[in-house]
Amino acid sequence: MSALMNQVFTNDRHEAVREEVRAFAEQQVLPRVARMEDTREVDHELSTAIARRGWIGATIPVEYGGMELGHLGKTIIIEELARVSAAMGAMVQASQLGVAKILHFGTEAQRRRWLPPIATGHCLPTIAVTEPESGGHVLGMSGSAVRDGDHYVLNGRKVFVGNSHVGHVHGVVVRTGPGSKGLSAFLVEYDRPGVRLEPLAPTMGLHGFSFGEIVMENCRIPVENRLGHEGEGLDVAYSSSTLYGRPNLTAVALGIQQAIVEDTVAYCQQRRLYDAPIHEISSIKVRLGDMQSRLMTARLAAYHAVYLLDQGLPCDTELMNAKLINVEYAIDSARAAMDIIGARGLQTRYRIERYLRDAYHVLAPAGTADIQRLRLAEAALNVDRGQWSARFSKEVRVRDSGLV
Repeated sequence: MSALMNQVFTNDRHEAVREEVRAFAEQQVLPRVARMEDTREVDHELSTAIARRGWIGATIPVEYGGMELGHLGKTIIIEELARVSAAMGAMVQASQLGVAKILHFGTEAQRRRWLPPIATGHCLPTIAVTEPESGGHVLGMSGSAVRDGDHYVLNGRKVFVGNSHVGHVHGVVVRTGPGSKGLSAFLVEYDRPGVRLEPLAPTMGLHGFSFGEIVMENCRIPVENRLGHEGEGLDVAYSSSTLYGRPNLTAVALGIQQAIVEDTVAYCQQRRLYDAPIHEISSIKVRLGDMQSRLMTARLAAYHAVYLLDQGLPCDTELMNAKLINVEYAIDSARAAMDIIGARGLQTRYRIERYLRDAYHVLAPAGTADIQRLRLAEAALNVDRGQWSARFSKEVRVRDSGLV
């Protein structure tokens, strides 16, 4: 990263955290990547080790034991982990989604109960919204919660739950009534009776990361486990996806992209053809230039968006654009690297094929590229959907002023 970007967006604390995470990733995570790729098993030990560093608490206020480093600090942490292992970058980003729902919708009692252990890495939260039949159509979900005195009884299946098999508390959105105001959110502990995990299905990439299915069958939870009021489930889902999901996945894609450029440049410096390094071949040099341009543009978009978010400024559109650019650019650069390396790119020891597989995994969550384009088109057409970034920055300003 250039010194200029350091001066514009980051401070000394951000850069100190970057150095800490990068050193940990290279010393502790990198030696485990080959085993995760070979076995495709969830690395519980490594997930715990990362969480215990306190990095899940990047956006958690100090009063709850967190780092209070903001969304930019969170981005740097995820980016540096994903540079070495996109699976572990994804592990951190998925837990951050769980943080969002408690920060934004939790009562003070819920914050006091859950945020400190999350900040210290003793509790990994998840968010569980998607269902097998409805997919990305949140309002099409059928999972239910029925009030029974001081409890709710939950039934339903949730799929594509990040950290499903390492999480300790799931932020579940299910139906409590009809229509868009009929969704509600709940905190469901992983070990409650009636909660079970389905075996993980093999996936193309992100080996070492759990991305599975949670089943709730007559699971009873107390009323105090409800997040917000009945009918706020859609707000929980959409705000978490917009303010945490998009920038978090942006950071994963950015880390992948950084690794692609570094590995491709190293290969081009070592590989010789016609008695010279292949980076001296004009067509290859042009491709490297394109990859570097994409990386620089992607990082600017990513850092700018979360910088605005940390400043309490409306930035939903910037968050959408950052996710679109970073994911698509990561895929484009991975394909370009495959073209440069040729058949060797198919060999796992060159890692390019892993980067390509992993990049595709962050395409759909929090909205595919086409979803981002549709929302960006609405912004160009001045369609006002409201901005979650504006809503929650306002709440923070009011809370900090002591007016509530």
